[in-house]
Amino acid sequence: MRVALVVGLLLALINYGDKLIDMSLTSRDLLKLLLTFLVPYGVSTWSAVQAIRSSSAAR
Repeated sequence: MRVALVVGLLLALINYGDKLIDMSLTSRDLLKLLLTFLVPYGVSTWSAVQAIRSSSAAR
């Protein structure tokens, strides 16, 4: 969760920093901003599950 938050925040600032400062986000931008946080969360969760599975299979 922390990794996704940090990565999502960095990506959001890189991709939408100017619109966040200007407060000119459209509803489409808000959806894309939400996905900016959800994708790293999904990747980190998937990686953690795979690592646990791999660890369990090795026993």
